[in-house]
Amino acid sequence: MPRIAVLCGTGMSDLAGLISQGKPKIEDVTIETNWGNVPMLVSKSSDGEVFIIDRHHSEENGRTPPHQIDHRANVHAASSANPDLIVSINSVGSINQNFPPGLIGLGRDVIDLAIRPWTFFNNDAIHSDRTTIFWKEAQDCCDKVLSSIQGVPTSKLIVAQCIGPQFETPSEIDALEKLGADVVGMTLGPESRLVSETGFRHISLCCSSNWASGRDPVDPEALVSHSDVESYASSISKNIAACIISLLSCLPSLDLGPEG
Repeated sequence: MPRIAVLCGTGMSDLAGLISQGKPKIEDVTIETNWGNVPMLVSKSSDGEVFIIDRHHSEENGRTPPHQIDHRANVHAASSANPDLIVSINSVGSINQNFPPGLIGLGRDVIDLAIRPWTFFNNDAIHSDRTTIFWKEAQDCCDKVLSSIQGVPTSKLIVAQCIGPQFETPSEIDALEKLGADVVGMTLGPESRLVSETGFRHISLCCSSNWASGRDPVDPEALVSHSDVESYASSISKNIAACIISLLSCLPSLDLGPEG
């Protein structure tokens, strides 16, 4: 039975219910890690199991901002489910004019030049390979679903990592584009680094929730609003759920042996 761990955030509060389709019971569990407790929603059905983690979870009333997330706790919790696949769902600002808000794309690679290191290995030199960080066969499953739902070819995206919590300036976006980035986000860089150390397979579903600063084709001086970002991300959560459901059907036909 396939097992999928999902790391999600902005606009994905109803994802567990959409994936369960109102049929199986959703369990609420807590995973203890060396970096804090992580709440997890578990959706079980005859098709498989999905383990959902809100990366912004907090023991307080608010939500943990991106620069304060301990990604080690989240990725460790996801790995504890012994999944066949870890899926990062990332809200991104679009630099590429062919990837407007409202569309979902697939992460192809990451540009993460942030200074802060992320690793599970602070006492030994462990160098995980990151030549191919996303599992193509699982991406192909999502590609078929997304192309059908969205009616356009699915974008394969280079994701630039910024740490937030502020949005970027237009000049920063210009520089990221020159480096080859299609979109910019605040969470995929650390998650992809840590997942590479676990040995589990990984993909990223990138939700275009806003134009990056200065890239709105109607008004280049338009402000980036977090409430608008949340609204866009939430509006496409049903399409994210369709991808996860399709993966449950697709994974049994793929080679689930060790990577490499």
